[in-house]
Amino acid sequence: MHKILLIITCQILLMQACKNTTQMNDLNMDNPFLQEYNTPYDVPPFDRIKIEHYKPAILKAIEQHNEEIEKIVNNTLEPTFDNVLAALDNSGELLTKVTGVLYNLSNADTNDALEAVNEEMAPVLSAHYDKIYQNTTLFNKIKTLWDKRNELNLNPEQSMLLEKNYKKFTRNGALLSESEKEQLSKINQELSVLTLKFGQNTLADVNEYKLVIERKEDLAGLPEELIYEASEKAKKAGMDGKWIFTLHNPSVLPFLQYAENRAMREKIWNAFSNKGNNSNANNNNEIIGKILSLRIQRAKLLGYPSHAHYVLEEQMAEKPENVRRLLNDLWAPALKVAQKEAKELQQMMSGEVKNEILQPYDWRYYAEKLRKQKFDLDEQELKPYFSLESTRDGIFEVCKRLFGLTFKENKSIPVYHPEVTAWEVSNEAGELSGILYMDFHPRESKRGGAWMTSFREQKYENGKRVIPVISIVCNFSKPTADAPALLTYDEVNTFFHEFGHALHGLLSDVQYVSLSGTNVPTDFVELPSQIMENWAAEPEVLKIFARHYKTGEVIPDALIEKMKKSGTYGQGFATAEYLAASILDMDFHTLTEIPETPIAAFEASSMNKINLPSSIIPRYRSTYFNHIFSGGYSSGYYSYIWSEVLDSDAFEAFREKGLFDKTTAASFRKNVLEKGGTGEPMQLYKNFRGKEPEIKPLLKKRGLETVKG
Repeated sequence: MHKILLIITCQILLMQACKNTTQMNDLNMDNPFLQEYNTPYDVPPFDRIKIEHYKPAILKAIEQHNEEIEKIVNNTLEPTFDNVLAALDNSGELLTKVTGVLYNLSNADTNDALEAVNEEMAPVLSAHYDKIYQNTTLFNKIKTLWDKRNELNLNPEQSMLLEKNYKKFTRNGALLSESEKEQLSKINQELSVLTLKFGQNTLADVNEYKLVIERKEDLAGLPEELIYEASEKAKKAGMDGKWIFTLHNPSVLPFLQYAENRAMREKIWNAFSNKGNNSNANNNNEIIGKILSLRIQRAKLLGYPSHAHYVLEEQMAEKPENVRRLLNDLWAPALKVAQKEAKELQQMMSGEVKNEILQPYDWRYYAEKLRKQKFDLDEQELKPYFSLESTRDGIFEVCKRLFGLTFKENKSIPVYHPEVTAWEVSNEAGELSGILYMDFHPRESKRGGAWMTSFREQKYENGKRVIPVISIVCNFSKPTADAPALLTYDEVNTFFHEFGHALHGLLSDVQYVSLSGTNVPTDFVELPSQIMENWAAEPEVLKIFARHYKTGEVIPDALIEKMKKSGTYGQGFATAEYLAASILDMDFHTLTEIPETPIAAFEASSMNKINLPSSIIPRYRSTYFNHIFSGGYSSGYYSYIWSEVLDSDAFEAFREKGLFDKTTAASFRKNVLEKGGTGEPMQLYKNFRGKEPEIKPLLKKRGLETVKG
């Protein structure tokens, strides 16, 4: 009887297994990730990709990647550059293709189902890559090549690929014991989930908050387009006759800048500055503690004094002391200017509100009023000249004059959201350089901020350049019923900035994918983006694109002159809030033990040590500091100012030779934009500039050069 039952049970299990296999095969047959895309330029077929496709595609891709790795590992021939390093660089293409879509949509167009897939797959993917980097046989093949690197006759790019892979394997535990490797893998898996959750919590807090205003008088001072957008939000929420303001930057920042109602400013400010720090399911305090603890454990396991030492070893800065030196050198003059600005704002505020001290929710409001008083310049006066379309076309023209690029929209290319546009980018010879997506406006499915990313990175395959597929994602104000999307000058700068990153990806011309585009140290990656911002402020460039959206009138000289005179206005505040966040990042990541005090207390102590004025908070407070707890900038937020030393110095070359000097532009393209990570960053910079950068241009640009500490 038992034997019969066993046979029946086995038959049932076999039938179920066959059924599951059939279902999986059917799903794979219908899975666009596992088929030829058959799209223009082989871009992702967003219109065919469904939630249920991700997991089976990732599992299949991992299986395929493992087979590719095993082929390298089991190769009995003597290790060579081609059969080890080139083969490794070419492996995992399917996995990169699938996760590229998953990660990018998780940031730009997410939903609960997609986040669930991301959470489930994060530890699986982490374990997969750990298994590769901790493969002793594979590492020994790489080490064999590393030990005899001087005999291999490698070209500079091949040498860099060897060096980066050797370091990558050692930094990911290749030299650890088996038990230590297991411990490291567990840490990495936990971190993959925690950092993902941190960003999800921040976005959830942003989306859940609504400031509902019911009285028209509480809207006093606000720009008409902001009021219109708030009214539209209220209508969609079934609240006709009311206004809804959110924590998305295009809503909250102008509200803080223009709202006359101080109580309302305070209310939205408290929500803005406490994202991830509320008594709800989105609280990030505990997650921060766990992330820091795991990063400390990992650093110790790998033999580093702190997480910052681990990270900075691969950056231009090299070690925390060098970062601290730069931040401290800039902090003294920035603080002095910020204190002077605070005093001026307090005086203005005291003339209106008696016996009140300037608070963070007052700063932007009075700074805007003082700007108007000092320079007769109202930012609302500028916005009509900065429509999204004219700014975009202006950037296109700058890129054409500098690098010979042309941009043509292609509406047949599938996009992941109706607001996204796709562009063919071609060089002077008419050859396609790459594909560029642009996604401009905020929505609940998109995280805040602005960034550049890629769906496919450039490389060479069988002697042919594989074109990159690049995307820039922003959160600019939306169009209204009677006006196009009009940008603030800060948003104009952001647009130029992200386009610089895009150029770094689009113009990459390297052999190996892991060295292409923006695969460079984080304190070098901001050079191409930040140098582009310099063109946005030049009168010659403003006259190219700054045209009134109604009349077509070019921005008047008088307005440009006002912009020029106010160019360094507010730089004390801007520099201080940025440096404060950078210092907080370094304070967190130079820890060797978890502090006993709560995260908020640690942050307060960090800011007290540098005497940050009470009317200023760090640009990102701990619980919504996505750059360091959810993005790739832990111990690296200083990178923006480090790169600004480079970009300010680099732009002097264009000032000396001409804004659109072909020779200078060609040199920057050849030595920086095309090179990706194929050379040491400082050497690439010196190849362009002929010397190491000086800090003086940065101090001058920020109006800090005459300030003594």
